[in-house]
Amino acid sequence: MKKISKYLISLAILALLVLPLLTLPALAQNDPYGINNVNNGLNGTLGGANTDLRTIIARIINFALGFLGIIAVVIILFGGFKWMTAAGNEDKVSEARKLLVAGIIGLVIILAAWAVSTFVIGAIGNSINGT
Repeated sequence: MKKISKYLISLAILALLVLPLLTLPALAQNDPYGINNVNNGLNGTLGGANTDLRTIIARIINFALGFLGIIAVVIILFGGFKWMTAAGNEDKVSEARKLLVAGIIGLVIILAAWAVSTFVIGAIGNSINGT
């Protein structure tokens, strides 16, 4: 019975991954998800001849901080899962509490870094533009 359920779950996951590939030709005509933009390349979204260096740096910083934020949220979720599955074991509960606290502190630091970087990049842009 366990083997059959594993195969069914694997088949369901595979179907969910393959199904969008089968519908891409139909969606590409209407292009509701920007598929043609991806096919044509990124068109200088990160850089290019007309993109300012400050904009490129801001995009890189925003991407890095967004990625770190995702990691912090995953740590918080893992700590919550660990707490819920501790079954009253105090050692597991304290370890889960440490994960939750570390994730929350990390998230606060990431949000503060984002605020500081946004302020600094905006201040540099205003000083260069003279406003």
